[in-house]
Parts: sequence; C-alpha cells; structure tokens
Amino acid sequence: MTGILIDKIGSVTKNLELAHKQEIMDDPAVRLPCDMGTVLAAKILEDKTIYNELELPSGRFSKLKKSDVVAVVLGERLALKGFVGVLPKSLYPGDMIHLLNMGGVAGECTSANVKAVGQPLRIRILGGIVRDGQIANINQKTLFAAKSSMQSTVPLIIVTGTSMDSGKTTVAVEITKTLSRMGMKLAGAKLTGVGALRDLYKMHDYGVYKSVSFVDAGIPSTANLNAQMITEMTKGALDYLSQKDPAHGNREPDAIIVEFGDGLMGKYGVEDVLKIPEIKNNVRLHIGCANDPVGAAGLVRSCASIGVPLDIVSGPVTDNDVGKNIIHDELGVMSYNAFNPTTEWMDLIISRWLHAYQLSA
Repeated sequence: MTGILIDKIGSVTKNLELAHKQEIMDDPAVRLPCDMGTVLAAKILEDKTIYNELELPSGRFSKLKKSDVVAVVLGERLALKGFVGVLPKSLYPGDMIHLLNMGGVAGECTSANVKAVGQPLRIRILGGIVRDGQIANINQKTLFAAKSSMQSTVPLIIVTGTSMDSGKTTVAVEITKTLSRMGMKLAGAKLTGVGALRDLYKMHDYGVYKSVSFVDAGIPSTANLNAQMITEMTKGALDYLSQKDPAHGNREPDAIIVEFGDGLMGKYGVEDVLKIPEIKNNVRLHIGCANDPVGAAGLVRSCASIGVPLDIVSGPVTDNDVGKNIIHDELGVMSYNAFNPTTEWMDLIISRWLHAYQLSA
C-alpha cells in the first residue's frame, strides 16, 4: 500500500467523509474489485473544455485538469444526452477507464452523445482506496437500509419525465418553493439516476429540510439495477424521511417531493418504483415533464397504464400556448410552466389532502 494525496473528491463518496490523505492498494499485480460502489483513486489524463467539472461533497463544482488525482466510484450510466458506461470486467492499478458523470461515477464508456458532452474524460486508476484494511465501497456507510416493507403514509408529490433534461428539477423546485411558503414541512428524495447532489441541493434552497437519494443507500447509480434492489431501496428511503425529527418540531413531513432521474422508459428503474403499491397509495400529485406534445402524450398514457396517472404536464412542451392547448384539449390534463407558474394545481392538491384526511379521521 502507498500513501497518496487526493486533489478532488467526488460527491458520490460523501457519506464516507474521505480525507485528502489516503492509503491505496496500488500493487499492479493485485486485481481490484469491479463491484458497484468500489472507491478508487485515479489520475486525470487530459484537459477538456466541456463536461470537465467534478462535483465535490460540499456541492461545489471544481474544474478538472490534467494530472489531477481524484476519488471516484465504480458505477454504470445510460444517459440519452450524455455517456453510456458499464462496470469494467477486470481492473488493475494502471488501467484506464472513464469518468461518466460529474458526481464522480466511473466505468468503461461504450457510447457518448459527443455533441452534448464531448468525448469521455479518460482516467488512469492508481489504486483502490483502503479503509479498515479493505478497499472501500460506498455501501460501507449509509443513512438508511433497504426494506422489504414500507410503513410510511406521508403524502408524495412525484415528478417524472420523458428523459433527462425535460424540466423535472425546475418544476420540482418551483413546487417546493410554493408549498414551503405556505408553511408546509417538506422532505425530498431522488430515487433513480446517477449519483450527484445538485438536484437535492436545489430543493434545499427553497425549503426542503431533509433529503436522501439512492447514494445514501450505498448505490452510485440505479442503471440496470434489478427491480427488487430498487424497490427495497425506495421503501427504506421513504420510511427514513418519514421519521419524526426532534430538530424540526418532532413531527413527520407534511409531504415528500420525489424527483426521478432519467425518463420513464430508461433503464434506471422509474417504472419499477411507480409500480410499488405503497407508492401508488401515497401519491397526492403527479407531475410529468416532456419536451414535445408526442412525448407528453406517451407519458400520460404510460403513467395511466401503470396506475399512477399524471395530474399535470410540465417542461418545455408548456413554453407557449401551442403545447398547452394540445395538453388540455387532446390529453385532458392540466399544464404548468415552471418559468411562468400559475396556481390552479393548488386547488387539486388541497382537495386531495382534505379527502385523505377525512378518510383517516
């Protein structure tokens, strides 16, 4: 083993609270674990002018430079407008792989949307970061455990989409801001996608008091995860967020805002989560985001077939009256534009809250 100084630490390692001085297993003859969540030290091999930053555990972004030493985590990514990458089948110190996202998830890139993000950044593996005598994995320190059953009955406001970059975070933040200003106590969750902090931090900026993602269960990415792992992680996350918090009035949240990374048809497990019976029972508002009318129509019909129908369509499709009229006239769904927000949806959500309260009284 060798001592090493890490220049920049990926946010996906946040729960390990890594120091910049680390011991690494760097024997070139020793095969490194290729498991999801394995924590590695790597050297940046080149400079890029696009998609060239690393999100740190603080949430701050730092520009990556050639020869920087970084802490990354093995995982997969299947981004429509980014990189496609898989876990390496074999890995030794000295091998080259790629940085797949800004949170510090790394793997072997097999495809890239070069126009949007350029070529993947190449990194040279220096060794596995050692903790307590073994190569670290982010699953060694988690905030909550996966659960086979779920007790939470806290109302859910969920935001799905046709794909990445369809407006999900923008609308989730706007809804959060409005409800927080009304005095509601809100928690937040991101249950699918690739590990990064920025979307949850945006919710915190507008009132969410507590949040988690799949990273807090030791999962760097939900790409290609089996349905059981995703559903059990989801149940554990929502039960954790539903606990009474002495620091915030010793009561459970009034609602949990849930944003799903990627789109409904992606391989990140969105549909698996929506099919969970407890999720269906707890949803009070479902917002779907789309870039165009055809995408909106497909999302409305798909969510209805799953049993979690859309209440509102948002995203770029609502940027002017053309899309709004199609959504209303053809799909029979309310529209909402987060850049020019209106309040019609509040009548819907308030009536559902009152109805649920009356049933439980």
